[in-house]
Amino acid sequence: MDNNNRRRFLKAGAAISSAFLLSPTLGLTNTRSEKRSETPTDSKKRVLGSGSQRLEVSALGLGCMGMSYHRSFVPDRKAMIGLIRKAHDLGVTFFDTAEAYGPLVNEELVGEALQPIRKNVIIATKFGFIDGKPSLGLNSRPENIRKVVEHSLKSLRTDYIDLLYQHRVDPKVPMDDVAGTVKDLITEGKVKFFGLSEANASNIRKAHAVQPLTALQSEYSIMTRQPENDVIKVCEELGIGFVPYSPLSRALLSGYIHERTKYIAANDNRPTLPRYQKDAIIANWPIIEILKDFGDHRGLTVAQVALAWLMAQKPFIVPIPGTTKLAHLQENMWSANYTFTQEELQKLTADLSKIKIVGDRYTGTAAQQTNK
Repeated sequence: MDNNNRRRFLKAGAAISSAFLLSPTLGLTNTRSEKRSETPTDSKKRVLGSGSQRLEVSALGLGCMGMSYHRSFVPDRKAMIGLIRKAHDLGVTFFDTAEAYGPLVNEELVGEALQPIRKNVIIATKFGFIDGKPSLGLNSRPENIRKVVEHSLKSLRTDYIDLLYQHRVDPKVPMDDVAGTVKDLITEGKVKFFGLSEANASNIRKAHAVQPLTALQSEYSIMTRQPENDVIKVCEELGIGFVPYSPLSRALLSGYIHERTKYIAANDNRPTLPRYQKDAIIANWPIIEILKDFGDHRGLTVAQVALAWLMAQKPFIVPIPGTTKLAHLQENMWSANYTFTQEELQKLTADLSKIKIVGDRYTGTAAQQTNK
């Protein structure tokens, strides 16, 4: 796609966003459905975990990180509180944050927003860094886990955490100690369910043997499909849910990111990531063309196709796209209403698989911390 075509594509995307804002009940029309709900997800639910670790959540969650961290601008706080509450109105019950987002401030935002509806939602947060700062290194020692949990409870304005993840595996702390500490916190009533993030199959099994896991959170999208090779299979075997973060590849799979996009480096990790460099974006643009072609014939946006494709992979997959805009929130939520035919899914997956993705997802410290 040349530059002129990309500009027309971006203008068209802006027009779609405006349409969502002007028509709150506008949504996807799936020709195989008999009726359209007034709420985007049609009250669809999914289940993370199994047995006593079973946790029912909305079909899509909301990643709240970008409301205060790593996405260039920091939106107005009141507007983000309103957006989080609007997400619940639209059917979202699953909200994701972490001590590292800010650090610390994102939990405070989420806590204030959800306090009036605390009993009706599932809050996930994470531990695992020195002073909550990934750049300082990892710390999953039992005493630090307890310290982080106490701070998170205060920030989130709650007396329990629904789902507590180890944000990154700490090679200096045995997984038995980490899982054992969380197990104790569950016994004490401060935590309800346990999860890992960016863990390999071996660590998943070790943790699960001590305290059964409800969910594994890892980066997974059409542009990052490595989890298909190992950890998703382990999750299916053990009855563990899978929560893809960056399911739209930090906005690349929305079509709104292009080779001229400007970032504020002081609050955005994308300028340092190989996949967001000009040449890589241009090289990977055929992915957008495939998604757009599929969506154009079915009344879907690029982002909606990308999210629907993820949910079609396994019934225990619950993406957590983040956004700071109501139009994009509505757009994302409607993706849960689309059902692929088997032929559609096979053809789309085959087309996508032909594209070789250019650019690593992480470098430096972040790459080391996600090295499975």
